[in-house]
Amino acid sequence: MSKQRVQFIKQPAGEDAQADASLIATVSDIISNVRQHGDAALQAYSLKFDGVAPEQLEVSAAEIEQVLTQLAPQTRHDSEFAIAQVRRFAEAQRATLQPLEIETLPGVHLGHRIIPIETVGCYVPGGRYPILSAPVMSIVPAVVAGCDNIIACLPPGAHPAMIAICHLAGAHRIFKVGGAQAIAAMAYGTASLPAVDKIVGPGNAFVNEAKRQVFGKVGIDALAGPSEIFIVADDSADPRVLAADLLAQAEHDVRTRVGLATTSERIAHETLREIEAQLSSLPTAKTAGEAWQRQGEIVLCADEDAMVAYTDEIATEHLQIHARDPHALAARIRNYGSLFIGQNASVVFSDKCCGTNHTLPTMAAARYTGGLWVGAYLKTCTHQWIDDQGIAAIAAPAVRQSRTEGMQAHRRAAQIRLQPEKLDAILRGAED
Repeated sequence: MSKQRVQFIKQPAGEDAQADASLIATVSDIISNVRQHGDAALQAYSLKFDGVAPEQLEVSAAEIEQVLTQLAPQTRHDSEFAIAQVRRFAEAQRATLQPLEIETLPGVHLGHRIIPIETVGCYVPGGRYPILSAPVMSIVPAVVAGCDNIIACLPPGAHPAMIAICHLAGAHRIFKVGGAQAIAAMAYGTASLPAVDKIVGPGNAFVNEAKRQVFGKVGIDALAGPSEIFIVADDSADPRVLAADLLAQAEHDVRTRVGLATTSERIAHETLREIEAQLSSLPTAKTAGEAWQRQGEIVLCADEDAMVAYTDEIATEHLQIHARDPHALAARIRNYGSLFIGQNASVVFSDKCCGTNHTLPTMAAARYTGGLWVGAYLKTCTHQWIDDQGIAAIAAPAVRQSRTEGMQAHRRAAQIRLQPEKLDAILRGAED
């Protein structure tokens, strides 16, 4: 994309790109200590980082009953609404994934099965706010996928409502363990906490680094950075709405990336003024304002083609489309975590309860992947079976290819099926 076709009305201040070697080393030590000392290390880290060391790491049935009783009726109703919406969409997605059986040649039968991952670990962040939708997004798709064991981990200081939502969403076991130590425990197991096959869910920099370090021992959903939102808009957009949506994401964290790309210079400047005006009355302005100052950007694009090119280049987590024909513009864009088409489709609805998952790729990972979904908890595993007619079709090419490659054991394994009457001669090397 030609840089001459875009102009920054407001440019982000940028971040220090230097790798945090201290973070990497700290997380490595935590993982090693948890592997060596198990529950004792988890207790020690809870006391060090959270200021509390639960006597029992696993949440008991009595504790679950207590937090459910304490949960405000309207909060429970709204959370169950969100759970139902996420489940409904996940079930529809699951229905699109079907087993396959095909006979590609006479006697050559190929196929695949869709198999749930047996044990998954869902990390539920504590964070600045008790985001009640967070456990919904990671646990409900696992339930729909049919995972046998769904483990939830959350910091011991997390709001009690978070434990209640973990239970309502369908977690089989819940543990009061947070941070990098929770990731280590789920990857390697302790006396209390079982090892899992895959870990999903967002977290802070320590959690993210821990996921990176245990990847391979277990699967992970993604490596997530701070939240991102970008809006593309033409001159029909409403600057008040644009500003409100940008600030809604900015209040997540001071490192949140928020931005607007527009073909209208008027919209660019009016949105900039509106953001400053709305910050003056926003209770979370300390966080949102710092995020806007550090990472906020407004880009003026020469035309729609330049706007589409810029949008695909940044490959943002959340992408909102505010335009006269938002569906037509949306159809031209390839790279995004989740797409919000039209002024009414605010990110806040997906964040909370509309049904799509809010755990999405950041740091331009949307160039090659989508977000968390029911398929993340499933394996598509192939199989094959071949009858005598099929052997006649595929064994001879396999013999010839193996001979060309010099892989004589492969050649023999194919040839004894093609010429079973010569089995002894083939295995003695008489047929070489």
